[in-house]
Amino acid sequence: MLLPDNIHPENSIYFNASLVLETLQEFGKLDMLDLYQNVTKNKKMSFPVYILCLDWLYIINVAEINQGDVKLCS
Repeated sequence: MLLPDNIHPENSIYFNASLVLETLQEFGKLDMLDLYQNVTKNKKMSFPVYILCLDWLYIINVAEINQGDVKLCS
């Protein structure tokens, strides 16, 4: 769910993608699994939700995914 219709915005892809984006801004370029490990240090997130976040960031041209590496678009 991109935007929840209840009172738990922390379950939304928008919110979780912001955590992924924050980690990407901190480290620059990371392997997909290393990025997941760094994101989940601060907040528990399932791997499927993490993948949906990466999909969302890719769709809106914020992140590039190339051969397992994730980095911010320039």
